[in-house]
Amino acid sequence: MMSDVRIERTEMWTWGKGLNRPECVLTFDSDDLLVSHKGAGVSHIDRDGNVSIIGNHPEVEGSELVPNGIALAPDGRVLIANIGMAGGLWALDDRARLEPVAREAGGNKLAAANAVTVADGDGRMYVSVSTRRQPRFEAYRRDVADGFIALVGNGAARIVADNLCFPNELRITPDGRSLYVSETFGRRITKFVIGDSGLLSDPETFAEFGAGDFPDGIALDDEEHVWVTSIVSNRLYRVSPSGDIDRVFEDADAEFVAHVEQALLENRMTADHFYTQQPGRLPNIASIAFGGADRCTAYLGSLLGDTLIAFRSPVPGHPSGQYPADRLPPWSRS
Repeated sequence: MMSDVRIERTEMWTWGKGLNRPECVLTFDSDDLLVSHKGAGVSHIDRDGNVSIIGNHPEVEGSELVPNGIALAPDGRVLIANIGMAGGLWALDDRARLEPVAREAGGNKLAAANAVTVADGDGRMYVSVSTRRQPRFEAYRRDVADGFIALVGNGAARIVADNLCFPNELRITPDGRSLYVSETFGRRITKFVIGDSGLLSDPETFAEFGAGDFPDGIALDDEEHVWVTSIVSNRLYRVSPSGDIDRVFEDADAEFVAHVEQALLENRMTADHFYTQQPGRLPNIASIAFGGADRCTAYLGSLLGDTLIAFRSPVPGHPSGQYPADRLPPWSRS
């Protein structure tokens, strides 16, 4: 088992171009990628780095479509968690048409739908909703915990975990028994037990972070360590199964991080604190996914970039995090 992994910025390169808010990345064993694309749907990056924008959906219900987390449904549709003002869980079908999947759970609007992951072969899925507040930056506080996780399936949605502090990325453990969720302003990764009916119970703090940390994207590697990205500070962590935290990478401007920290302490954070590019720094890394034939090429999604950031990992990603090539949607196949 490998510990004390370190990555230098000089070891990183860019991949793809012309992307728009490439927050989430799906990898395939063919080296193809699907990436969330603001104001359209998704981008397809083929094995040679060529980019095709799939979908032409600048708005839903009068507000901009802002795909955040994406996933593949068992029926081949691309699921999209829309963190834009209209919210909701949507899907691109095999002709790249956008259709609603779920808009509310138990009377609660899926307003700031953040991430989605498929729960089982029956097509049920978990969706994290970061906050009930609109606009969502009103929940950029440590004392607001009104986010929830909904279980969607069989034409209905219900809340299965509530009172979370800006829940973000979701990952199910390979054995299917537990679910990790990053709570961005709670500065922790929380782990739930998954019950037979999909209910989540027994939450425990798996890892807790400190000043300058805003945990966002998570992914598991072959040793079942959890990799965690931190927006603002451009930090990347690797957390052992026992919860030991190792910082793998950092590319932060200390003055800017201190500025954001002060705003957080004074409850005056706004979207500008997340969507300001730090000169000479990475474009606010927000997610990580492992790809390539050996699953050792790591891709970092971001809030501000127009490309992905890539590097070679000394530890492969877990096989459960990569899709087989035959799962590529029809509009992505050559």
